[in-house]
Amino acid sequence: MIKSVKFTNFKALRDTTLPLGQFTLIIGPNASGKSTALQGLVAAIHRSDMGGFARVASAHVRSMKTAEVSIIVQVEEAGQAHTYHVGWSAHGGFQVGHDIEELGRFRSITVFSLDAQAIAAPVQLRKGIVIGVNGSHLAGVLDRMRDGEPERFEALNEELGRWLPEFDRILFDIPADNQRAFQLRTREGQHTIPATDLSQGTLLSLTMLTLAHLQEPPRIICLEEPDRGIHPRLLRQVQDALYRLSYPEHYGETRPPSQVIVTTHSPVMLDLYRDHPEEIVVANKVGMEVKFERLSDQPNIREILDDGHLGDIWYTGILGGVPLES
Repeated sequence: MIKSVKFTNFKALRDTTLPLGQFTLIIGPNASGKSTALQGLVAAIHRSDMGGFARVASAHVRSMKTAEVSIIVQVEEAGQAHTYHVGWSAHGGFQVGHDIEELGRFRSITVFSLDAQAIAAPVQLRKGIVIGVNGSHLAGVLDRMRDGEPERFEALNEELGRWLPEFDRILFDIPADNQRAFQLRTREGQHTIPATDLSQGTLLSLTMLTLAHLQEPPRIICLEEPDRGIHPRLLRQVQDALYRLSYPEHYGETRPPSQVIVTTHSPVMLDLYRDHPEEIVVANKVGMEVKFERLSDQPNIREILDDGHLGDIWYTGILGGVPLES
């Protein structure tokens, strides 16, 4: 598992460390480095130079001839700690640590930013199809699950009925040769609703539910604002799906766990994790500096949480991670 990612002069992340667990929820205002941190993690794992020094360097070091940018990834496995790094310099280009290849075991990392229109689009069937970063190809993944993993497909249908009681089953259509589109069947009247006619919240919910039921989900899953477009009453089910990915053994799964990193602005979603402050990381932006801090490391956090809903407390600003007043 990746335990932390240290950033030095990487875009807005001048000098900060992102602590990570099996599940991590990152909260913070816009432009507080949440997406930047995910970009940096992907760059380190994929050994990507992201366009070179000028594209990744913090603004205050770009003109310095001796400036350096680095991302250091700390991994812990079987009680052993390992450190891997990538870096950029103004004079030497992109450098990769000699042991960075060992991070290849984590190369199955996907940063999802789901889009309803992409989710609903018909799919050209092909071998090895996976859910795209915007949720595309969902129909193909569901079609493959129905034929190759029927027990999982049935479990997915049962869970769908609990999330969205108005529907009872996923069905398929063939809009053109070698294409698939999915539909949902209503519980009452057995009507079929094409994916293109489903609501945004329904499409996003089905995508996250499908991710949670994959036999081999990505080793690291990053979800940017999965609460966007979801009714607040469904967020507890979303939390359950995310935990199913992170802690599969609690759901009768035998597959390896996925490490899940989620960003949010939702006080309702945040409040679901009030009993697990160790899973919450606050992104604070002060001037041009961004700092990450695990909520459980804040002083007197248990006493603070006893005073009310975590989402409401966050809104007051005492925990950080909110827009600064002018």
